Amino acid sequence: MLAALALGTTAGSAATPTLQHVTVFGDSVADGVEQDNSAMAILRGGIDLDMEAAACRRVDQPSCTSNGVQPPNVVQAASQMGSKLGATVVVAVGYNDFEDLYAGNIESALATFKQAGVKRVYWLTLRAAHHPYITMNQDIELAAQNHPEMRVIDWNIYSRSHPEWFQADGLHLLGQGSDAMATLIHSRLIADGIAVRPVAVSTTALPVAHHGKPYSTHLGEKNGLPPYRWSLLERAPKGLHLLAGGVLEGKPLAKPGSYRLGVRVSDASGTAATRSLTLRVTP
Repeated sequence: MLAALALGTTAGSAATPTLQHVTVFGDSVADGVEQDNSAMAILRGGIDLDMEAAACRRVDQPSCTSNGVQPPNVVQAASQMGSKLGATVVVAVGYNDFEDLYAGNIESALATFKQAGVKRVYWLTLRAAHHPYITMNQDIELAAQNHPEMRVIDWNIYSRSHPEWFQADGLHLLGQGSDAMATLIHSRLIADGIAVRPVAVSTTALPVAHHGKPYSTHLGEKNGLPPYRWSLLERAPKGLHLLAGGVLEGKPLAKPGSYRLGVRVSDASGTAATRSLTLRVTP
């Protein structure tokens, strides 16, 4: 299992966890993710994301032209970025590529990534709406067998039973499809320890409080990236307040009974979680 956090240090300070940098290369299909705020929120969770999607992009052949713009292909873009790529790269490119050249183009891209210091390459299969993509998916699988740094994310299988995710061509994404592609990539990055898991509230029950007596309890969180910040979703029972650090304290002055307490925790990676807890106040 890969480490979930990269640790960096500064002089005179303890190790501070930081998000891992991930570069995503895409063509006009993956551009549907970049143009969708919901999908981008999913994809960037727990990583330092650099989204490099462009219509007409190819892997290692001259890209085609869209609206008068010819973007650099993956090899060109990666060569220009060099070490700025980071240790992890995701590739979702191929719909504009040539079937008979695709295997060689994959090899060129992998060689360029390796030269730039990339340690892990995730390559999405193509949705096989047209026959050439079947062969090209085989090229992706074969390359992964020959290169231990390459892992396959099977978008073709994942999307096969969901025509509602796509535009009329069966390839370009609608809103649900953009969210689905982002979720598939992000789930794999979480599973492999690249993306930080979203923060969650670990406290499931609160200690009993006694009317008029000092009360203090520390709410717990798990996953996410510190520092954490806590807040209430509604007013606490009279006499109690929640500190940003997660301590619920005070002297409960509300009459005895059970009170709903909605809490929220957010983390430095931009994720947040809520939970409804019950606080019982006794005489």
